[in-house]
Amino acid sequence: MSKVNELKDKGNAALQANNFVEALKYYSEAIELDSSNHVLFSNRSAAYAKSGNYIKALEDAEKTVELKPDWPKGYSRKGSALAYLRRFDESIKAYEEGLKLDPNNAQLKEGLKEVKDQMENPIGGDLSDIFAGPFNQPDLWVKLRTDPRTKGLCDNPAYVKLINDIKKDPSLLLKNLSNPLLKSTLNVLLNLDIGSSDDFMDVDQPDPTPPKKPKETPPPPPPSEGPELTPEQKEALKEKELGNEAYKKKDFDTALSHYNKAVELNPTEMTYYNNIAAVYFEQKEYHKCIEQCEKAVEVGRENRADFKLISKALARIGNAYKKMEDWRSAKTYFEKAMSEHRTPELKSIISDLDKKIKEEERKAYVDPVKAEEAKEQGNELFKNGKYAEAVKAYSEAIHRNPDEAKYYSNRAACYTKLAAFDLGLKDCETCTKLDPKFIKGWVRKGKILQGMQQHGKALDAYQKALELDPSNAEALDGYRQCTVAVNSNPEEVKKRAMSDPEVQAILQDPAMRIIINQMQNDPKALHDHLKNPEIASKIQKLVSAGLIAIG
Repeated sequence: MSKVNELKDKGNAALQANNFVEALKYYSEAIELDSSNHVLFSNRSAAYAKSGNYIKALEDAEKTVELKPDWPKGYSRKGSALAYLRRFDESIKAYEEGLKLDPNNAQLKEGLKEVKDQMENPIGGDLSDIFAGPFNQPDLWVKLRTDPRTKGLCDNPAYVKLINDIKKDPSLLLKNLSNPLLKSTLNVLLNLDIGSSDDFMDVDQPDPTPPKKPKETPPPPPPSEGPELTPEQKEALKEKELGNEAYKKKDFDTALSHYNKAVELNPTEMTYYNNIAAVYFEQKEYHKCIEQCEKAVEVGRENRADFKLISKALARIGNAYKKMEDWRSAKTYFEKAMSEHRTPELKSIISDLDKKIKEEERKAYVDPVKAEEAKEQGNELFKNGKYAEAVKAYSEAIHRNPDEAKYYSNRAACYTKLAAFDLGLKDCETCTKLDPKFIKGWVRKGKILQGMQQHGKALDAYQKALELDPSNAEALDGYRQCTVAVNSNPEEVKKRAMSDPEVQAILQDPAMRIIINQMQNDPKALHDHLKNPEIASKIQKLVSAGLIAIG
């Protein structure tokens, strides 16, 4: 299910960023892979609701409840979607069903209260009494321009016109209530936080106060001058756009010139510093990039910039340090970025950096000279019978040079003396893996297996050593001893025989299985089968392996 979780995390991140199309895409792909996951339908219900498709939101909410009828959150989703569709009685019933499961659930209680309030005081009366006040504030544009939620909208001519029209005619508010631009404005002017998320793995229910179903509106035009901009701010925006055009063409010197001019004209906008940093990053001027990002963060905090912009600047510092292979500094700044805006991508990057840091630490400790010194110390301790201390010395040698096979072999010898055969065997396996032609490693492995009474496996180890050096005395002696031990133990003989590929092939042959059964039931049948040279050869192989006997 790792792919499902990955898609769900991407959907959550997109939803947090108000990118509803992407969120719906990721949730739908995850549902195709796991159609029984109630959380996926719950999350997609929230995405549909926030995008204004309340019928789909209700369908997914009902599916959530169907899959997980004992999960209160599903009823919250259902109640919210029904409220948006102005089906208030059904909405109340859904919230009450959820409260039966969790009577203290604050989200359900709040949703229920808001729907009941909506029934008692439905929107649609004299809007001038309800909302005209906030839109007629003398510092209206100051509030909208200084709050991160609406700061960027003030450069949008369509948005500016919408707000000015509502100021003149408050009745236009109801007609445009589903416009997401207006929702952010109401949040700012009325000190609300409609549509915020309460957790990351799941997502919050939409605002239970139901607006009318939104009409499709064309995407807003690119930022341009607004009536509240100073001449310097207008000129700064022009410079930024010129810089963006040059940046896209990879004309970085020209882009840098325009971005620097924008900073001169409007030094309180952190975006311009971020843009300068992006140019330096492309030019591989990483220290300059970091300097600009730090300035961007400083300016952003002073001017209440969106936390996502600050996260972006911090992440760019992390990327600059990554390019310089300063993994520790990179990790520090990616962690800072994640503290501003948590995303699955940042979490993945930090995990990768952890691995690089550990590998760097391992390599930093490697020193072949000191490894040899530790090995010599271990040899001396071994000669004096101080096996436990020798283990420590050989372990230090391994840490200093983990790719040297002989150190593992030496430590295995100590473990053998200490009767720690399992640890010794592990070292021998590492040793022979690092250097398959290291004879002493195979011999030592054979001795340990012999000490563990695993004579069949010990024979294999000695056989490997003899293939490398047929005259090796230790390997010859060990092989002879194990052969005697194996042959004196019928069970061991059979066990070893069963690992022989040729024996396995004979036993898996359907014709041979029939012949063996006939021999067991009718000893006279053996005489007939031995007349066939091929069958006789296979029978002899089984006899030699100790698997069958001829009386």
